[in-house]
Amino acid sequence: MAADLDAPSPSAMPAWPWPRWIAHRGAGKLAPENTLAAFELGWRHGWRAFECDVKLSADGVPFLLHDATLQRTTNGHGIAGELAWDALARLDAGGWHSPAFAGEPLLRLDRLVAWALPRGALLNLEIKPTPGTEAATGAAVAQAVDALWRDHGAGTPGGPPWPLLTSFQPVALQAAQATCPHLPRGLLLDTLWPGCWAVARSLGCVAVVLNHRLWTRTLLQQQRAAGYRTLAYTVNHARRAEQLLRWGLDAVISDRIDALGPGASAAG
Repeated sequence: MAADLDAPSPSAMPAWPWPRWIAHRGAGKLAPENTLAAFELGWRHGWRAFECDVKLSADGVPFLLHDATLQRTTNGHGIAGELAWDALARLDAGGWHSPAFAGEPLLRLDRLVAWALPRGALLNLEIKPTPGTEAATGAAVAQAVDALWRDHGAGTPGGPPWPLLTSFQPVALQAAQATCPHLPRGLLLDTLWPGCWAVARSLGCVAVVLNHRLWTRTLLQQQRAAGYRTLAYTVNHARRAEQLLRWGLDAVISDRIDALGPGASAAG
């Protein structure tokens, strides 16, 4: 992958619509992750930006699920991406969490968009391909996002901001870039592997999203100076969140929707 593109200069950094607090998978651990019930609970706690995971069914429907397999968060088994949507739609994606959420279905991306955009919720969509489908998933998610957001006026004056597309898989981001280059992208990093910053540049990323343990004050300042927006996952302790924000981090992704950020304000 070519790495000869420059990161945007700080003075040329694009407008950033995101608040400082982003709810992880809808409502963290308080509801079954990546379900509509989770987003509704996060919204009731005062959160207005949400991270979630998007992959494709066997017949190309973008839907929300973190794992490649179904058994941790549904009553199904096997590889999710090998099933068509009509089979996935019949699964219980809530009962594993608690009886109160039994029967909660898996969530299609278009259904999430219909919930989120009219109320002004912002979305960070992690492209989460079934292994072996990285390029196909990146391209398909980008196409779906472009169509869904344009239906709500994105790209026009007064329209909603585009979502931030992120992934740990550079191939998925590269496919999204080639398909819809106007969509903002961010590289997810759990380790600082050799050449990661060059890859972020080649992908035209506007943001880098790191495991919070990787961020130091110096690294954060370096990446801000290079023109990147900076995000951290998954920050569940107030002291660490305060430290990162004090250093200049743009946004914290957290499970603690009841105790940090908007949740703390609501509780108070």
